[in-house]
Amino acid sequence: MQVQVARIGKPHGIRGEVTVQVFTDVPEERFAPGEVFNTEKGEVLTVASARWNKDILLLGFEEVPDRNRAEELRGTRLTFDLDETGSEEVEGDAWYEHELIGLEVRIGSEKVGEVSALNIMPAQDLLEITALDGSEVLIPFVEQIVPEVNVEAGFIRITPPDGLFELNSENAEGTEG
Repeated sequence: MQVQVARIGKPHGIRGEVTVQVFTDVPEERFAPGEVFNTEKGEVLTVASARWNKDILLLGFEEVPDRNRAEELRGTRLTFDLDETGSEEVEGDAWYEHELIGLEVRIGSEKVGEVSALNIMPAQDLLEITALDGSEVLIPFVEQIVPEVNVEAGFIRITPPDGLFELNSENAEGTEG
């Protein structure tokens, strides 16, 4: 199973370094020199260097000698094979995207939809929910709104603010007289 850990941004300098948008809680471990990543094009990239420039991670890869090659990689997703790393455990309140997609979404004991995606955002992650009426609802993935995630039982329990689901389904219901 391939797990995305970063997306390559723009080149930095002339020696092939790139900025990366990080999708892991442990970038110092994940992007250590010698770590190997796959891309969606089937390429393999090996970390040659990793350093922070303010709050931006800069990576150099053995396979990327210059800025031109770095520019070609802009937007590329970096993934690793979860099976190769063993059964890597994540902390109690962290999940991989593939563990969340397909989980039933409940308010109390009532099913209201299914998790269709996890959107990694700078401020907070968002769960994309496909509601029972087919509408898409974005929910901040924070403990106050998503107090229970039970991957083994196949569901998450949410406590959304009043009106969150109704805002997305108003047009489907029509107007009341």
